Amino acid sequence: MFASLIEGLTDAIGFVVGALLGYGLGVAFGLNLFAAGYGTGSIIAILLVGIGGGMGLQAARHFRGPKADAE
Repeated sequence: MFASLIEGLTDAIGFVVGALLGYGLGVAFGLNLFAAGYGTGSIIAILLVGIGGGMGLQAARHFRGPKADAE
């Protein structure tokens, strides 16, 4: 049970940190995630947040190690 809690928390933290990094990258490129409508810049910003979240999740799973994923 404790291993499941650690797995869930590290997955959540990895996803949130990755999504924030993706958002920050979008802001650095001048893309507005919350712009009115779905313009090209807004779509690219949404993609950056999604890709960043996925990469953060995968990084958390990588750093957690194979033992926690095998249970």
